[in-house]
Amino acid sequence: MVVDDFDGRQPMTAQTQPADVRSGADTVHRIDAWWRAANYLSVGQIYLLDNPLLRTPVLPEHVKPRLLGHWGTVPGITLTYAHLNHAIMRDGVNALLVTGPGHGAAGLNAAAWLEGTYSELYPHVAQDEAGMRQLFRQFSFPGGVPSHASPHLPGSIHEGGELGYALAHATGAALDNPDLVVACVIGDGEAETGPLATSWHAPAFLDPRTDGAVLPILHLNGYKIANPTVLSRLPREDLAAILRAHGWRPIEVVGSDPFEVHEAYGHALRECLTGISEIKNGGHRQAGWPMIVLRTPKGWTGPREFEGSWRSHQVPITDIRSDPHKQAQLEAWLQSYRPDELFDVDGTPAGPVRYWHPLGDKRMSATPIAHGLIQRDLNLPDWQRYTVDVTRPAEATRALGGYLRDAMSLNAGRLLYFAPDEHASNRLGDVFEVTGRRWQLPIEPGDEHLSPHGRVFEVLSEHLCQGWLEGYLLTGRHGLLSSYEAFTHIVDSMVAQHAKWLHTAADIPWRRPVPSLNYLLTSHVWRQDHNGASHQDPGFVDHVLSKRPEVARVYLPPDANTLLSVADHCLRTRGLVNVIVAGKQPAHQYLTADEARAHCEQGLGVWSWASNDLDGDTDVVLACSGDVPTQEALAAVDVLRELVPDLRIRVVNVVDLGRLFSPEQHPHGISDREYAEIFTADQPVIFAFHGYPWLIHRLTYRRPGHDNLHVWGFHDYGTTTTPFDMCVLNELDRYHLALAALERVPRIGNRIGHLRQELLARLAKHHDHIRRTGEDLPEIRDWTPRRTS
Repeated sequence: MVVDDFDGRQPMTAQTQPADVRSGADTVHRIDAWWRAANYLSVGQIYLLDNPLLRTPVLPEHVKPRLLGHWGTVPGITLTYAHLNHAIMRDGVNALLVTGPGHGAAGLNAAAWLEGTYSELYPHVAQDEAGMRQLFRQFSFPGGVPSHASPHLPGSIHEGGELGYALAHATGAALDNPDLVVACVIGDGEAETGPLATSWHAPAFLDPRTDGAVLPILHLNGYKIANPTVLSRLPREDLAAILRAHGWRPIEVVGSDPFEVHEAYGHALRECLTGISEIKNGGHRQAGWPMIVLRTPKGWTGPREFEGSWRSHQVPITDIRSDPHKQAQLEAWLQSYRPDELFDVDGTPAGPVRYWHPLGDKRMSATPIAHGLIQRDLNLPDWQRYTVDVTRPAEATRALGGYLRDAMSLNAGRLLYFAPDEHASNRLGDVFEVTGRRWQLPIEPGDEHLSPHGRVFEVLSEHLCQGWLEGYLLTGRHGLLSSYEAFTHIVDSMVAQHAKWLHTAADIPWRRPVPSLNYLLTSHVWRQDHNGASHQDPGFVDHVLSKRPEVARVYLPPDANTLLSVADHCLRTRGLVNVIVAGKQPAHQYLTADEARAHCEQGLGVWSWASNDLDGDTDVVLACSGDVPTQEALAAVDVLRELVPDLRIRVVNVVDLGRLFSPEQHPHGISDREYAEIFTADQPVIFAFHGYPWLIHRLTYRRPGHDNLHVWGFHDYGTTTTPFDMCVLNELDRYHLALAALERVPRIGNRIGHLRQELLARLAKHHDHIRRTGEDLPEIRDWTPRRTS
C-alpha cells in the first residue's frame, strides 16, 4: 500500500468530527462493510435471477441464461462511493459523482439501493429480499434496466456507455456551482481517448470563485477489455508530470489489501478536500487542483484466477448453468463478502450498512442537481429590439450577437456560451461588451477579452465545448454552442448519446426536463468558398434528424430576423437538441419582425410577396430552405419572370425541417392536406436545399405529389472559388434552378430549347468571368430581391 502526493506533503490528520463518522478503526470497518455489501449486490446483478440471499446452494435455475455486465471496474467505483459517502457525512460536502466507466452501473445501482433512493423512486425494488431479487433480475434483462448508467439510475448525469466524456461532463457540472464538488471516476481505458485527454485542460478554465471543484479519480486497474492500458504502464513520475503540467496535483493510492487501501484512500480524499477548500478560499493554485490516482487490481475481490487481469473486464465466470463446478465457484465468490453480516434475514441492510450513508438530498443518488430539480428559467430580452432593416443587407449572426449580449447580462450564473475559438469570427463579438473569454492562465499584452471570470468558453476542441455544455445543461443551466458547420461532425457521436439520454429521461417521472442543447452552425457550406472543400459539409442536420423525433429539431432561418425569432424560441425550450443553421456574411433580408414571427411560428409557408400565382393557377413551385438557397430561389424567380413573363410561380420557404415530416413521424409534422395546400399536389416542385438533397426526399417520400418533387442541394462539389460558383458547382444557382423549373412545365413546349441555351450561355459567361477576374459577375453581386405583391 502506498499513499504518495508526489511532492513530499503528508496527508492531513483528522480534525474534530462527529464521533460516528470520525476516522478510526470502527469507521474503516464500516466503510469496508458497506463496500462489501455494494460488491455483493453488484455480482448478484450480473449473475442471479433468484436466491438473492443464498439461502440454498446456487443452482442452474438461479443463474441468468445470458450473462451481461462489466465486473472489472465495479470494485473501484464502489470503493470510491463508500469513501465519498464518509466525506459527505463527516464534512457536509455537497457532492455529485460522475463515473466514466458507466458500464460499471451494477455498482451504482447497488449504491443507490443501499442508500434507499432506489426503493423510494422504484417501490417495487424495495430494501428487502423481494426487492433485492428484483434488483438482481432486472439488470441487463428484457424489460429491465441497462448495464450502463442510463437515466434510470438515480444521481446519474452520465451514462458512460461511450467513453471519453466523463471529465468534460464533470467540469460542465461544476461551472457556476461554487459549493459543489464533482467527483469524477476516470477509467484507464477511457483515459486513452482523445476527448478525455483534452479534458485535463479544465484547470485553465475553472474559476475558484464562481465554480465548484472537479475531483478527478483516475482509476488505473491496468487493463481495458483485452489489453493493458497506456497510463497504467507509464512510469509513475512520468504520469505525475503529465498531470501536473495540466494543473493537477496527483495523490496516489496503491494497494490490494482492502484495509490498507481504505486507510490510504481516506487520507487521500481528506487531503484533496482540504486542498480544494484552500484554493476556493483564495489560496494559491501553483501546486495544482488535487486529484487521486487510484491503483487497485482489475476485478478486485473477484475470483483469484481472474483478479488483476483483463479477463475480469466483463463476466469472469461463464457457462455456469451447465457446470456444477462453476456454480460452486460463483457461490464461493458471493459468500466471500460475508452477506450474513451485511443483510438481515429479511434482506434489509444490516446495522453496519443500513445507516452508513448521508441523509436526504446529501445522498449522491438523491442529489436534486442530477435530476434537473434545481434550475431557473432564463430572463430573455425581446428579440424584436434587435431586428434589422429588410431593405439593406445584414450579417444575421451579428444581429444575434446583440441579443446574446443582453441575454448574458440578464442571466448571470445560468447562461454560458461555448465556441471552438470562433465566437468573434462568427460575428457574436458583441457579447464581449459584457463578459470575456474564460481564462485562468497568464494574460499577455495583445490578448483580447480574456478574463478569469469570463462567461464565454473558447477552446479549440469541439469535444470539450460539447462536453462542458452537456454537463452544464444536465445540471439545470442554459447555453449555446456556436461552431463552423463542417466541424460539428466531430461531435456526431456525442450528440447522438445526448439525444438518447434526453429521450429516455423524458419517460422518467422523477427527472425534470433539462434545458435544451442549442447549436448555432455558421460559416456554413455555401460561404466556405475561401477555405475550400475541407470546410464544406452540411451533413450534421442529417445526423440530428436521424435521431428520435421527440428530441430532434433543425431550423434554417433565411435571414437575420427569422434567426432572432428562432434563437429566442430555442433558448426557451427544454429536453431538445436544437440545431440552427445561419450564415455570418452580409446577406439579403426578406421578412420584417412581424413577418418573421408569423413565419417561424408556422415553420414553413408560401411567400405571397415573392409569388405571382395568387389566382391559384400555379405552373411551378420554387421551394427553399436555408439562407443561400433562399437567395438563389428568389433570384431564379426573377430569371424566370424575365424569360417567361406569364409563368405562374409559387415560392415556399421552410424554416423548420420538422414540418416536412408527417404528424405520425414527428411532433412538428403537418398533415397531407396542409402539405398539399402549400406545395400543391400535382405541380412540379423545385426545392433548393441547404444540405444534401436526399434528406428532403427522406422527409417527404410519403407526401402527395412526391414524384413531382425535385431537390437541388450540396453534392460535395466544393473547392476554393467564388461564393456564386459554389452554387454553380452544385447546380443550386439561379440559372440551374430556373432551367429545372422550365424543363418541368409542360406548356413551355418547344420554347425549352431556346431557353436552355440562354441559361447555359449565362453560366458560361460566369465561368469565364471568375477565371479571368477572380470575382463574381456584377449582375450576380448586385442582385437584390424584389416583392411581386
